[in-house]
Amino acid sequence: MTMTGTRTVSETLYDGYAQQFGATAVVAEEKTAFQDLLIFDSVMHGRVLVLDGIIQLTELDEFTYSEMLAQPAIFALDGIEHAMIVGGGDGAVAEEILKHSGVKSVDLVDIDGRVIELSKQHLPKVHNGVFDDPRLNVHAVDAFDFLAAPEAKGRYDLIIADRPDPVGPAEILFGETFYGRLKDAMTDRGVAVFQTGVPIYQPQEFTDTLTLLGGLFPNIGTYLTVTPTYIGGQMALTWASKATDLEAAAGVEDLSRRFADAKVRTKYYSPSVHMAAFALPPFMEDLIP
Repeated sequence: MTMTGTRTVSETLYDGYAQQFGATAVVAEEKTAFQDLLIFDSVMHGRVLVLDGIIQLTELDEFTYSEMLAQPAIFALDGIEHAMIVGGGDGAVAEEILKHSGVKSVDLVDIDGRVIELSKQHLPKVHNGVFDDPRLNVHAVDAFDFLAAPEAKGRYDLIIADRPDPVGPAEILFGETFYGRLKDAMTDRGVAVFQTGVPIYQPQEFTDTLTLLGGLFPNIGTYLTVTPTYIGGQMALTWASKATDLEAAAGVEDLSRRFADAKVRTKYYSPSVHMAAFALPPFMEDLIP
């Protein structure tokens, strides 16, 4: 991440390709125990969170990502009770899950406590006060170790891995042992959802994740969202379950009824979008092992 004066912030996630943001102010900037953190106000995208030079979210379009990580599984399962978020220290995904009154608890497990604290302070339009919800339990610890605790076994109906790209402290969250621990922490009907990159630019991440998950879970698949800030077109959200086929779990009529009953306000997710999201373009079908 580079900054020229106070006007331009550039993300260079890919070799030879960058995107730039017009910046009006730096809100927070520090080197935490785990990564470089930057929060700045931008000309077009509102407030922006950056970790190790990679855009994590913007106020403008974070809902296209956080809603689609959480809502499809919740509505397909017709409600959940206990959820875990790996990462997600900004609170965006927790807010989506806790829109549902039937949820009893959410464990947010992010290794970097400073991300949590600075997000609480500087990203109120992202988390919308979810950190004050008594159902949310925040753990500033390593999710890899958290999943190994006896009390995690068979607990969660939904686990969302809102992890960064596989670099730095997040690298361990992309290995076979991590996925095995995550599987052990799920209920039989439970669903796990992972961000697996932008396949047109990160095809190997997508294929490698499906290969690992396919060796552990009888039910896996992928659906799509589009988050403009995550440059490259569609973002792949990959799911896995021991007993639930997420794509076939509910039709549009059931989803529509559940959505109406839940009275959950969304800006991207809808029952129709839910159904359409599972249609993959041929180039992605070719990446599936």
